[in-house]
Amino acid sequence: MEPYLIDVPDAVLDDLRTRLARTRLPNQIDGIGWEQGTDRDYLAGLLDHWRDGYDWRLTEARLNAYQQLVTEVDGQRIHVLHARSSNPDALPLLISHGWPGSILEFLDVIEPLTEDFHVVTPSLPGFTFSGPTSERGWHPRRIAAAFAQVMAELGYDRYGLQGGDWGSLISANVADLHPERIAGLHLNMVTATTPVDGAEVTEEEGRALEAVKQWQRTGVGYQEIQGTRPQSLGYALEDSPAGLAGWIAEKFREWSDGDIATAFTYDRLLDNITAYWVTGSATSSLRIYWEMRQARRAAVPERRIEVPTAIAMFPGETFYPPRSWTEAAFDVVRWSNPPKGGHFAAMEAPDAYVEDVRSFFTSL
Repeated sequence: MEPYLIDVPDAVLDDLRTRLARTRLPNQIDGIGWEQGTDRDYLAGLLDHWRDGYDWRLTEARLNAYQQLVTEVDGQRIHVLHARSSNPDALPLLISHGWPGSILEFLDVIEPLTEDFHVVTPSLPGFTFSGPTSERGWHPRRIAAAFAQVMAELGYDRYGLQGGDWGSLISANVADLHPERIAGLHLNMVTATTPVDGAEVTEEEGRALEAVKQWQRTGVGYQEIQGTRPQSLGYALEDSPAGLAGWIAEKFREWSDGDIATAFTYDRLLDNITAYWVTGSATSSLRIYWEMRQARRAAVPERRIEVPTAIAMFPGETFYPPRSWTEAAFDVVRWSNPPKGGHFAAMEAPDAYVEDVRSFFTSL
């Protein structure tokens, strides 16, 4: 592993502002709001702030306050943010993000987590500071094997796991590949989807399943595009900051616990969006959906996860399988329902996220 400092060239930021100044937005039907996708007025305000009010250098400094490392695993560059606890005996905690998130999701939780953990949060291969992928095959199980190697290189032979979105599946794969190394698994999204024969579904679970069905009818078009034609979409996202912001902002709005304006500030959203822009990794980040479709069963755990598992179901989460389904796939020892937060829990409800993670691993 080699030390790394995030230092985006001024020319890249100048070019970004130039492109933002020349933005051409489409028209929008009066009064339609977010029904057809990202609301034009919201996006215009976000882009104006990106051009005239947002300061990437402040975010860069926050990231560089922590140890940054890069290594190569299986021919792929992997970037790692490593924040050691002042307690040398603290438990190492590997946190994995998803799409369209990044390690920027965790900026507000890293410091409080270091009271109890040595925090390790890598950028997924193909995402932001890990740089674009250049070959096929980087599906969740391969990423999990790479992250296990990263932890070994850091000298951690036993650690906890935390993940949401793709990070949930990656974390489950790490637990499946190396159960002897894992102290516990904490997920704020769970991908168990197979019902248990004869299992009862409670009224609350029934409502959640209906919400999932509605989401599948109206909210998964992005998966079809990214899972089949990521390169075609990538041309628009790599060339237009407005296109990138419009594509990503809609997900943060749809998957939050409330209105996007109250869930996330412009600056926090732009931290994440800018990380994709300055690294030229928007297209390669989409490929994980294509890779998952190619790998199918080869990308998921081969057996029930037997390490102690905690499930934190935040109220704004998009996918909410019944507990009985989840227990068929994981050794669930804790099930919690934090009072606020959504899919991007560490960003939207950092205090609740930290408390849930801390409570679980303390209980072990």
